[in-house]
Amino acid sequence: MRKSIFIRMIIILAIYFGLRYFGGEVGRQILYPVILLVTFLHELGHAVGAWITGGTVEDIIVNKDGSGLTRSIGGSHPIILMGGYIGSAIFGNILFLIGSRFKILVKPILLILAVVMLGTGFFLYSTMFTTTFLAIFSLFIIFVIWKTNWGREILMFLGLASILYIIQDFNVGPSSDLAKYAEIMKVLPADVWMYLWLFIALLLFFINLRFIFNENSNSTEVESVIPKNEDFLDLDAKL
Repeated sequence: MRKSIFIRMIIILAIYFGLRYFGGEVGRQILYPVILLVTFLHELGHAVGAWITGGTVEDIIVNKDGSGLTRSIGGSHPIILMGGYIGSAIFGNILFLIGSRFKILVKPILLILAVVMLGTGFFLYSTMFTTTFLAIFSLFIIFVIWKTNWGREILMFLGLASILYIIQDFNVGPSSDLAKYAEIMKVLPADVWMYLWLFIALLLFFINLRFIFNENSNSTEVESVIPKNEDFLDLDAKL
């Protein structure tokens, strides 16, 4: 099983890096929705940080240029600010983990992602572009669930691409969050917090990979019992 996952991972890495660095304008256009998804996950991380610390979220914005904005009231500002970068790292790792090892959960997780995107687009309405993007991406996910057998590969690609994107752009994506975080947490400058957040993101990915490639993991047993026909404050971030 490790060999199968490794091969899928290598193919996904080749596609991602090929599109990003050698795909030119076509590659950028293909990856554009993924970049917007990373922005959405980043902003969703801010929102979750607000909710779990007792705050409320007014809206979530995903802009055409890949930037984002989450408007929240109350809650813990340090947790909310950190939630963007760390939250998107956690979400990306979860998607990659489910796609890699938990085949039975692939379709439910994709469906949950589609519902969350639709719910955000309509119940936390901000701009027409945001809602349109979230609705179209949700329809794409629903199409993958019901009409294809690509769910596992799509989930792995989205998760791995999200992880790689935030790691590669760690000094760009959370820059505004870091500046605000350093103002609140004055014990360390923004550059130090930046590398601490990067270390956390890398550590999460390393732990995830160790679990994924651990043959003693119970997840192999979960997959083996599935029948073969079961394919089943304002915050601103520039990513």
